[in-house]
This record gives sequence, C-alpha cells and structure tokens, in this order.
Amino acid sequence: MNFTLKQLRYVEAAGRLGSIAKAAEEQAISQSSITAAIDALEHELDYHIFVRTPAKGIRPTPTGQEALQMIRGFINHSRHFEADLASVGSDETGVVRIGCYGTAAPAFLPPILKAMKERRPKIEVDVLEGDMATVVDFLRDGKADLSFTYETGLDSGHQFEPLFAAAPYALLSTDDPLSEQAGVTYAQLSRRPMVMLDLPFAREYFNTLFARRGLSAHVAHATRSADFARALVASGFGFTILNIRPPDFEGPRRAYRALPILDETEAPVFGIATLRQTRQPRTVRAFVRICVELRDAGAFDALTVTAPGNASAKKSNNSPQ
Repeated sequence: MNFTLKQLRYVEAAGRLGSIAKAAEEQAISQSSITAAIDALEHELDYHIFVRTPAKGIRPTPTGQEALQMIRGFINHSRHFEADLASVGSDETGVVRIGCYGTAAPAFLPPILKAMKERRPKIEVDVLEGDMATVVDFLRDGKADLSFTYETGLDSGHQFEPLFAAAPYALLSTDDPLSEQAGVTYAQLSRRPMVMLDLPFAREYFNTLFARRGLSAHVAHATRSADFARALVASGFGFTILNIRPPDFEGPRRAYRALPILDETEAPVFGIATLRQTRQPRTVRAFVRICVELRDAGAFDALTVTAPGNASAKKSNNSPQ
C-alpha cells in the first residue's frame, strides 16, 4: 500500500472532528488536501472510510470506524517511535502528554510538575483536563500518553498504577455547628442541604453513598465546578462531598472545613491509567517513575481526609469525585 503518515493524520483528524473543514483548520492545510488524503486512502483500501453528506459533514462507515481505530493506534505508536529515536543518547528529552481528572488537577498536579522540572527539565509536559469519561477518551483517541484518574471506568484494555486511596469527605461552612466536630456521619449530612458536584458518574455516586445506608441526599444546588461548590459552601448554601483536597485547604481565613465521614469504609483509588498494549517511550516511563517515587515518599498523603482509626479504609471501585 502506498500512503504516508501525513495522509493518515489528515484522515484521522477528519474522522475525529466529523468535518473536512474542521480537520483542515486543525491541520493548517487546505480542505482539498484533506479530501485528497481521504480519496487516496479509500482507493488504496478499496472501501469507503466515510459517508459524506453535504449538509451533515462526514461520518465513518462501520468498516471505516474500525480502520480509524487502527490509524489512531498507528499514529500513536509512530509518535512514541519518534520520541524514542530522539531520546537516544540524550538526557530523556521529549514531550509527555497527560490527561487529568479536572477536579483533582489543582491539588494533585503541581508537586508532580515541580518534580519533573527539577529532575527532568528537558521533558515538556502537556496537560489536558476533563471529567472521568473524557480523560479515558484521551487515551483511546491518542491525545494523551497517560491519564490521572480513578480506577473506576477502566477496563481490561487499560493498565493502572495506584497512587493513593481517597475516601470521600464532607466540606462544611465554619458557621455550621457540625464543623466543630471531629467528623460527621451520612445521617447528619442527610438533614442538611447539599451542594452536589454534577459531573459524569458523580450524581449516581453521591446518591449511592447515602442510599447504601437507607438515606437520601437533599440536593439544594448542583454545579460542574469544584471551586464553585466550595464557594457555595463557604457562603452557607450547604455542604458538599469531595475526595481530594489541596494541601493548603484549611487556615484561619477559610470559611469552610473538611471533615472525615465517620461511617465511610470505602476509598476509591486514584492513579495512572495507560493503554495496556501500548509501548511507552522513555519520556513517559521516566514520568511514571517520578510519580511512583513521589507516592512512595508520601507526597500525596496531604490530599486525603481520613477518619481517625480508618486509615486502611477498604479500596473501592465506585465512582469518586
């Protein structure tokens, strides 16, 4: 077969974006070049990859969908080959593309990025944020080499390196009398208005936390932003439940307080997800090693809130936030 890596990238972009015009814009070339690449590949393969509808753009045929998955895999492998080739004889230079669950990123990523800058200054790190479904898609679509997320939602096609277990905790306004306690229970929380973080998998997860105990949450407000949820809590609109907290979460000026949930016995696991069948380049392997070293040194311990005497909470595969 006679086609180039550049042509495959054009075809993959068209399939991913569902539009020749958008693919041309992303690849910074003419629409005719995208069309020519599609035509050339379809001619070589002797089947249609796309169905083209003037009013609706393009969509892959069933056979084309399978071909696009193979093309994405090949492009990803080629990028890793280029990175490995470039790093031969060098101090592990290159780029690592990471996806990170958005609500965890502000607290979790800074120490990792700082360690990378100190130990591997020649490695560039590109960060993509998203919800739990999106960061897994980043891996599948070849946009990220690895993703930081919870073990929940991964399948047999993924490898997972655990970094820490993060039990859910309650965030309450300092004006709430419960904030003076050492911890709270779901029964106590069920009698208060809740500010729910409303992201994919989140609503079901939060409702399950209460339902397992024969309780229900009284949702007063819902938001897709953890920062806004904290702001609402600080303003007295209710409590919220989160899993990861920033190291500087509390202080004399904070209008909220993080409390362990005393009757919580499960702790979802947060870590590094990669594709199982993908050989990672040296730069990615160096990045993962640094993350594991930070884990072993206790760098992530301050990100969790654990009830006294419950440091070994059972690890869970339920969807956390």
